[in-house]
Amino acid sequence: MSLKCGIVGLPNVGKSTLFNALTQTANAQAANYPFCTIEPNSGSVAIADDRLNKLSKIANSQEIIPTQIEFVDIAGLVKGASKGEGLGNQFLSHIREVDAIINVVRCFEDKNITHVEGSIDVLRDIELIQIELILCDLESLEKRLPNLEKKAKNSKDKEIITQIDLIKRAITVLSDGKPASYVEIKDKEEQIIFKNLQIITSKPQLFIGNLGEDEITSGNKFYDILQKYGQENNFPILKISAQVESEIAILENEDERQEFLETVGLKQTGLSQIIAASHKLLGLITFFTVGPKECRAWNVKDGSLAPQAAGVIHTDFEDGFIRAETISYNDYIKFSGEDGAKNAGKLRLEGKEYKVQDGDVFHFRFNV
Repeated sequence: MSLKCGIVGLPNVGKSTLFNALTQTANAQAANYPFCTIEPNSGSVAIADDRLNKLSKIANSQEIIPTQIEFVDIAGLVKGASKGEGLGNQFLSHIREVDAIINVVRCFEDKNITHVEGSIDVLRDIELIQIELILCDLESLEKRLPNLEKKAKNSKDKEIITQIDLIKRAITVLSDGKPASYVEIKDKEEQIIFKNLQIITSKPQLFIGNLGEDEITSGNKFYDILQKYGQENNFPILKISAQVESEIAILENEDERQEFLETVGLKQTGLSQIIAASHKLLGLITFFTVGPKECRAWNVKDGSLAPQAAGVIHTDFEDGFIRAETISYNDYIKFSGEDGAKNAGKLRLEGKEYKVQDGDVFHFRFNV
């Protein structure tokens, strides 16, 4: 399952520095001028999961393969982007292609790094981005609506009628200056149709406050404002220092990283928090396949059924699904593997209606 998180924000807030640290590469050029990033850089990041090591040790697996999330570094948005300012249309189209949005907000002062608006103002910066995304959505939906209404006159297609209703509800919310995520969805059918409308502001969003190196543990007045904004608008908030993370990322081994973390007063990297938060933001859970050849983690949407999980591995597995031999992670560990779990009566045969649980260890049976 290939899912993308887009990293967005105003120019010079630390997006590319953060991206470089996340992917531990120098693919994104970080420089002190707007539009340094024009084409979006992307990189996949492995999701650290201690469960993999424990499972592979029991199964004597030759290889460990973690799940991954793709991060996309999208060029800085500016005021008027929805009208094409600063190559805005191109940038907004890149945001439309991602599954979730990570907003980087500048929460540090540095006279050597220019701010596109001339000063640090957290709420103004957030509003600039959100308004541009809202305006882009409004324009897109208002253009689509007449054609759909024309089709509805000559058709009784239920899906088109639902699309029209959802678009009108979204336009009402957006016109009130709120993101489309505020639209009330009545049922699962509407949820699917609404998602397919590809409305930017309906995507889940995470806000990251980028602080100075000497403020990462204590925080500052700018981050306090960001935290309050997140609480009032039900957005998850994290704090990092992109500069600190970039310094940690170039260290060669784990011992050096831990030593550096201790010197700056951190227990874990901000990047590990971002990766975990992105996994949650995308609504993902993890299941495992374990054997002597490999121990592998797989992403699947929370609420997925067993055949859909099988389809993540290969479409043939979903099409020909028979059953899933299932062991919970805890039982696999407690009874030292598949044979022990089976002897203890903890191996279950689950069918097509089984809802996947985080940590399930599966062996799928299927017909080709």
